[in-house]
Amino acid sequence: MGVKMENALLIGLTRQMTLKREMALVANNLANMNTTGFKAEQPLFEEYLMPVARDDSPNKRLSFVLDRGVQRNLADGGLKTTDNPMDFAISGDGFFKVQTPEGIRYTRNGHFQLDGTGRLVTDNGHPLLAEGDAPVFFSTEETEIEVAADGTISTELGERGKITVVAFDNPRDMKKTGNNMFETDQPEIEAEGTRIIQGALESSNVQAIEEMTRMIDVLRSYTSASKLVEQADEMKRRAIQELGGRNN
Repeated sequence: MGVKMENALLIGLTRQMTLKREMALVANNLANMNTTGFKAEQPLFEEYLMPVARDDSPNKRLSFVLDRGVQRNLADGGLKTTDNPMDFAISGDGFFKVQTPEGIRYTRNGHFQLDGTGRLVTDNGHPLLAEGDAPVFFSTEETEIEVAADGTISTELGERGKITVVAFDNPRDMKKTGNNMFETDQPEIEAEGTRIIQGALESSNVQAIEEMTRMIDVLRSYTSASKLVEQADEMKRRAIQELGGRNN
């Protein structure tokens, strides 16, 4: 009886922990519905079957829930036209390459601007990199900035380089570093079939209705798990009280 109560309590607690994790991801997805280039995330769970110590137990295996990490939805978000020549959207696979004080970072957020030196930079002042990992510079005389689908940058003074768009074999393994940027130790590969669209931004691919439905399901599941934990705890208290009464 005691083993069964402990098992029920532990199973309920592991379920609550994973549901709490899922709720945090749902909340983060909803909070980033309007974040340029944001990719929705969901938890990756795995069932863990644990053999019971007693071989004569009617249930020889217990099923626990393990949190194995996060799965990222890499589908393209919708395109939002801005008509800003410094805004770029990636259609297809790949990431923009950005230089930060912490090293190279990758992002799908194509909202850039010119800093005081004429460099093309992110909102945080990190330069966008062109081929050869060189920042993109413009002079004060250059006003007609055009970016072709392959990333080639041109002005009235001629070509100014080519924006780097790179891909990876396992983009879901990339690590988030904040500000909608990622890092990875994977080697860069050429992004195939990718186009850059000037004057547009990629919207978040978060689906509000889907996330709200997930939130409701998580709340219901958490309530059910809480009842299981409460029932197991109550059974344990009663067992202790009964044993205490017998000993007296």
